Amino acid sequence: MAIPTEIKVIAFDADDTLWDCQSWFDEVERKCCEMLKPWATAREVSEGLFDTEHRNLPLTGYGTKAFTLSLIENAIRISKGELTGDKVMQLIDMGKELLRFPTTPLSEVKETLEVLSQTRRYRLVVFTKGELMDQEDKLRRSGLEGYFSYMETVSNKTEQEYRQLCENLHVAPEQTLMVGNSFRSDIIPALETGAWAVHIPYHVVWALEKTEEYPHERLFKIQRFGELLEILENKRV
Repeated sequence: MAIPTEIKVIAFDADDTLWDCQSWFDEVERKCCEMLKPWATAREVSEGLFDTEHRNLPLTGYGTKAFTLSLIENAIRISKGELTGDKVMQLIDMGKELLRFPTTPLSEVKETLEVLSQTRRYRLVVFTKGELMDQEDKLRRSGLEGYFSYMETVSNKTEQEYRQLCENLHVAPEQTLMVGNSFRSDIIPALETGAWAVHIPYHVVWALEKTEEYPHERLFKIQRFGELLEILENKRV
């Protein structure tokens, strides 16, 4: 199997594809579990946070601010309202820090984007979900902004959003290649539109992104970002 030569657009997910993200959130969750030790076990805190995030999604969507709101709500609920104001402020500060963590490009990302950019064969774009200001700022901090001609941040990634992306870029789905770490958000809806996809698993996965994986005739799975070049050069079968 090889990528067809008519691919015109390569769309990249951002968090945990171009730079590390989830591990920063996991560290905040760990600190919150430590804070709530007087009231619950770490497992109870984490399970409560998962349930709170899932319940809030239709209202708050994805992103750092949504996570912080759920973090505080869950902490107050678990502590039965006993959490002091200074502890709540600590949680707020943790959330603010998540808006400033370093978005250092992951291994082989910058080098691969440089090669793809120099070929001038593909239009490179960022297609991510979350909060617009936060995602744009992450891209600026990463130093990768210059490689992309377009960035779109959506509240969720479904087949509808992928079709709209193709319409916005004036390309057919089969001329589009989606690259990302989340099988649920980056791979499944892209394949459903008729696009091609490259799955690059990351070592940590947000609980709400976990789903069953499966093979597909338009899907490649790689372990290193640089392997993307081999696929595009038709060296992977």
